[in-house]
Amino acid sequence: MVERRRILTGTAALAGVALVGPSLAWAALRPTSTQVLGPFYPVTLPADRDTDLTLVAGRDGRADGQVVDLAGQILNADGVPVSGARVEIWQANSHGRYAHPRDRSDSALDPDFQGYGVVATDSEGRYGFRTIKPAAYPTGAGGWVRPPHIHFAVTGRNDRLITQMYFPNEPLNDVDRLLNGADNRDGLIAAVTPTGDVLGATWDIVLARG
Repeated sequence: MVERRRILTGTAALAGVALVGPSLAWAALRPTSTQVLGPFYPVTLPADRDTDLTLVAGRDGRADGQVVDLAGQILNADGVPVSGARVEIWQANSHGRYAHPRDRSDSALDPDFQGYGVVATDSEGRYGFRTIKPAAYPTGAGGWVRPPHIHFAVTGRNDRLITQMYFPNEPLNDVDRLLNGADNRDGLIAAVTPTGDVLGATWDIVLARG
């Protein structure tokens, strides 16, 4: 989870911070950077829009690719959990294609991949999805290939954030225009831990006001 950064103050007061008791103060969390919505937000939301994107209602198959259990917490800049926030995700499949009419890639569609999910955070601001790791794909703009990423739209009580989550140790991260143009680049990269055949990914999102 996002860890609040502590500022050691010594015997001197920091500007604008009144010190009482131990010489320790908490800094505000840095808000998650905005990223573009992109061209592939669903035109029509699918009938099946639950939190397990690896299965589609009415079909027997499971989505192709590496399964990812994605979880995290929505917080405000003071570190307070945001309950009842609406969290939407959408993404390319394991072949690098979106189920969207504007994606005219030659890569395969996956009829067993839901591609979109939505959930409300619980009382502790937590959310969770089961999905697959998306593939990189070319944008068609001067050789630019997007690294694997998942799109998020988070609607809290006071803020709405459009952003993208990235996976660590991806070579394309280092040259991606959107990721490297973010003011809080590191905050867009999830923590990932392999757990058997499933990839565990943890990514917390900070809204300025919640």
